[in-house]
Amino acid sequence: MFKRIILPLIFGLGGAAILISLGVWQLQRLAWKEAILAEIDATIAADPVPVPAAPTPEADQFRPVTASGLITDEEIHVLGSVKKIGPGYRIISAFVTDDGRRLLLDRGWVGLTAKETPRPPVRATITGNLHWPDEMNSSTPAPDLKAGIWFGRDIPAMAAHLDTEPVLIVLRETSESEQVTTPFPLDSSGIPNDHLEYVLTWFGLAIVWLGMTAFLLWRINRKTL
Repeated sequence: MFKRIILPLIFGLGGAAILISLGVWQLQRLAWKEAILAEIDATIAADPVPVPAAPTPEADQFRPVTASGLITDEEIHVLGSVKKIGPGYRIISAFVTDDGRRLLLDRGWVGLTAKETPRPPVRATITGNLHWPDEMNSSTPAPDLKAGIWFGRDIPAMAAHLDTEPVLIVLRETSESEQVTTPFPLDSSGIPNDHLEYVLTWFGLAIVWLGMTAFLLWRINRKTL
């Protein structure tokens, strides 16, 4: 009987060991990802500073900044959808600072019907976070400039279209007396973290694998008897 069960036993225990090791690896990845997300949240919530002279994604991603100037009526409308709200547009405006810089300002969200609502130029002091979103890929449609609709936040293309620096501030707070958009401040909730699901998947498969191995050994044992 031992000769009949040795190969299934080795195969079963070996497969379970591999699945368990993958689950442990994903646990380690989960801890690593949670540490990164905590660091991002801490960066986002730090005290704001003036916009750096030449910010870069590598050094300044999520950096909190503050600036005063003119929010112009030069806009880009980025089509999208927000959970529990529905479809609408992100309003990306050209923002002229008091020292003459032209930057991109993500003012937040408006509904579909508010796309063409006039948003006159307004002076304001804003607080937000620098961001270089990773939204563009080979399947993203090109902007429909005739309809004034974009399908992702392409920083270089938006900067060229509005004649600004390729620097985007995502609005958190504004001194505007009348809010014409719904700001969507940055946080880490939009960053995928699926490692817990992978942990449960690998450990679940290991349990199933061991159960199938035990069932096979039981059947072999019955036939031997």
